[in-house]
Parts: sequence; C-alpha cells; structure tokens
Amino acid sequence: MPGANCDILIVGGGTGGAAAAMMACELGHSVILTEETDWLGGQLTAQIVPPDEHPWIEQFGCTERYRTYRRLVRQYYRDHKNLTREAQLKRTLNPGSGWVSRLCHEPKVGVAVIAEMLRPYLASGSLTILYRRKAHSADVQDDRVRSVRFLNLKNGKFEEYSGSVVLDATELGDLLPMTGTEYVIGAESIDQSKEPNSVNGNPEPDNVQGLTWCFAMGHADGTDHRIAKPAQYDKWRTWKPDFWPGPLLGFQVLHAHTGEEIELPLYPRDPDDWYALFPYRQIVNPATRKKKMNPVTVVNWPQNDYFEASIIDVDPLPIGDQIPDQFDLPGAMGPVSASRLADSKELSLSLLYWLQHDAPRHDDQPGAYPGLYMDPDITGTPDGFAKYPYIRESRRIKAQFTVKEQYIAAYTNPGADRAPSFTDSIGVGSYRIDLHPSTNGKNTIDTSTLPFEIPAGSLIPVRMKNLIPACKNIGATHITNGCYRLHPVEWNIGESAAAIASLMLHYHMDVQGIGTHLTELQILLFDQGVEIQWPKLHAL
Repeated sequence: MPGANCDILIVGGGTGGAAAAMMACELGHSVILTEETDWLGGQLTAQIVPPDEHPWIEQFGCTERYRTYRRLVRQYYRDHKNLTREAQLKRTLNPGSGWVSRLCHEPKVGVAVIAEMLRPYLASGSLTILYRRKAHSADVQDDRVRSVRFLNLKNGKFEEYSGSVVLDATELGDLLPMTGTEYVIGAESIDQSKEPNSVNGNPEPDNVQGLTWCFAMGHADGTDHRIAKPAQYDKWRTWKPDFWPGPLLGFQVLHAHTGEEIELPLYPRDPDDWYALFPYRQIVNPATRKKKMNPVTVVNWPQNDYFEASIIDVDPLPIGDQIPDQFDLPGAMGPVSASRLADSKELSLSLLYWLQHDAPRHDDQPGAYPGLYMDPDITGTPDGFAKYPYIRESRRIKAQFTVKEQYIAAYTNPGADRAPSFTDSIGVGSYRIDLHPSTNGKNTIDTSTLPFEIPAGSLIPVRMKNLIPACKNIGATHITNGCYRLHPVEWNIGESAAAIASLMLHYHMDVQGIGTHLTELQILLFDQGVEIQWPKLHAL
C-alpha cells in the first residue's frame, strides 16, 4: 500500500484546496494535495460554475492570488483563444459575456491557470498532487489525525498518507465524520443561533441547500440535437414544489430577492431585456472570437436545482476494506446518496429534453429549441455533465467561533457600510445570504449582507488538534453558509487555513494555540497578499 508523509496533507483539490496548496508551498512546506476527480479547482472547474463575486472585485476585496488567477484567465484567452481585436483590448474582458459574473470563463481555462500557478511547486518537489483519490477512513489518536486512507479510483487499491497538519478541503466535509470531528449539518434553531432567519422549534439536519449537477449547453440554431426521453422525464415534467409558481420545468420562477413570480425565458423577449437564462451563465460568446463557433452556457438554473433529498450522512461510512459499488460516483458514499445523485442528473437531463421538445420559445415560434445540445468538450467528460455536482452546503465544523447572520446582515447593522470587524480576521468576503431551496421543502432565503470578514475562530475545531477546515466547512451556520460558500471567499479560507498550518508547524503547536500568535498570523497573511479588512466603502 503506497504511502507518504508531508508537512501539510490537503484532502480535496477544489477552490479552497488548490489555494491552500499555493500558500503552503510558498511558505516552504511539503504538501500532498489529493483530488477526487482529475481536475483541480472545484467550483471554478470541475463544477463549471462561473465565479460569483462582489461589485469591487476588480479593485479589492479578495486575495492577491485570487486576483492573479483572474488576471491569468484573461491572459489565457488573449494568448490562446483567437479573440477579436476589440476583445483583446478590453482590460476587464468577460470571456463568455455572462451577466452572473465579470469573469464567465470555460472550466478548462481555469484548470490550465491553476496548473500554471502550481507548476513551480511541482517542479521544486514541494508539492505532490494525487488525482482520483477518494478519502475512505482515517487513523485518529489523542484528538490528532495521524493518517488518511484513500481509495485510488484508478486501480481500486488503498493508499495511506499522513501530514503533520491535515486540511479538509473536500466538497462535503468528508473528513469530519471519518475523524470523529464534531460537526453540524442542516439548519440551526432560533434558540441556538438567535438568527432572524433560523428555524423555529428544533434544529433541522435535513434542511440542506439543494445541489445541482451542472452541464454545458451549446446552441446551434437550425439544427436538431434532440435527445431520447429521459427515464424520469414524466416525473420531473409535472413535479411542482409547494412554494413554486408552477412545475419546476418551466420558465415561471420566483425572484430570488423579492419572492415575486417572474418569467425567465431562455433568451430575452425584448432587445433591451437582459434577464434571461442562456446569457445568465454564458461562458462562450462567439462575438469575442475570430473563429466561427456556437455560444455555450452553463445550466445551473433554478430548474435543475435538486432539492428532493440530501446526500449528506444518508449512507454509513465504509468499514475496513468495504467499498460500496457506488463509491466511485463523485459525491457518493453508498447506495442512497448514489441514487439521489443519479436523480439529480436525471433532473438536468429532463430539463434539456424539455427545452428541446416542449418549452415555449421566447419569440413565440413553434418547435421549442431542438438546436440545444450538451457540450462535452467544455466539461472534459463524455456526456457534457460537470465532473462533480455543485455542492452549496456541506458538513460544518463545530468551531471555537461560529459566524451568525446578525454579525453580517445589513438589516441587523443599520447605517453601517461594513459588517462589524473581527479582531481575529483572516480575510474578507462579500455576497448576499443566498440559500437555494432546501431538501426538507424550505424555500429560498435571499437577503442583503454587508462586506464581511472571516474570523480565525471559525477555522478552529473545538477539540481536534491538527485538522483545519479549508473551504465551505468552516464554523458557519446554515444561514451564513449562504454567503461564505462563494468562490473568492472559499479561496481566501484555503489560503488562510494554510497560513495557520504553517505557524502550527513553526511553533510545534496545536491549532487551538493560534490565538497566541494572532498578530503574527495577520502579518503573515498581509505579506502574502491576503486582505483582512475592508476599506471605508461609503466614500467610494
């Protein structure tokens, strides 16, 4: 059974994990980075989700490395994508022209850029990347993770790796149950958190935001790419959540901010109307290219949010050498989660079929949209689906400090331009509290926040000595997860987790001792380009 030791073992190569590897290697540590798929980048790549960002992202409000990532994405398009002269000269180029982000780009570009950013560390030997490794179990002694056992999905064999510090950067917080680390799933009660939007009565562990199995969809008008009817189409075609204005497969949706019923057609009905589904997450815009090509969008829409049931803690952990048949399905631990993930794919396929066969056109012409097709060249998969489902909400550690709604919401801090500062801030972020419909039937929660900070205490487990969360599994609540889960925040969490790990190694201390070196940690982060406070925004 192959195995290796390192300073910092990072389990999960998503947005937070990749960023953590950059920071840890830059600080001089040996790093093993494992990833379940064959693409690093998580939300940015394997889940093909254009980055959700705040209005000031071009100037400030993210780490220097995240800004470098954005700059290199644009440069990659200038160097390799045969752009028109107008697109080449645009400083703030939005490659796909989608309106959900200022940087709607193809996932393969993200993969290439992350590889370029990690290349010096691979060349020096400080970084080892192990693809297609899925965490299976862990050896824990005296509240310390000694090693993590992985299944090599390429050959079906077990491998074991150890690090002096272990970072959990998995999409679902996989290491938390494996190591016996205290964690929370679902929604806290109002008695627990005192949050205005928390639930009345008992906590709801089954109240988890829905996931989405995204796919890349091109459009060649005048062609016919219609697929065979999916097995579950009749189910999803008529499925109507209690809080939805009509069947889920339809253009009538609820406005995320106001809750009012609106129409989201595939394309704008009027030339001045920009609020439509295809341009929403468009990642290929033919108008920016010299070469003739089709437009492509990412289908991550209200209509294919899967919130029928949760996939967290619905299967027992594998025991010994036991491997469930479904273990190699991304995100699945066993038959129940695998079945639900298969249902989420069927929902997405059913949406495509509906668009091709039954959807009313925006121009009121007959015939739906037969020219729509899944584009596997975009996703690096045989079928055009993302390599991994888009996970919005994972297990969350029980931390020394938990970020709550009242700390960051605009309506609980009237007159302020920023959320109250944390003395132990290790980063910044800004995004609305954006909770998609939940797996126990709760509707969307979408409300305003103030630009906020990331407190170090939210990364410190209450007991485990050398395990640090490095993505969306920090000490947040169900509510605040809705704004701490976004791309630049998760990237910042990954970098900051690695900086904490570095000081732990330097001082031979447990993670709970980081508070005695807080000033040093913040100086280290500042020197590494991590912003830990917002400027005064009311003057901008």
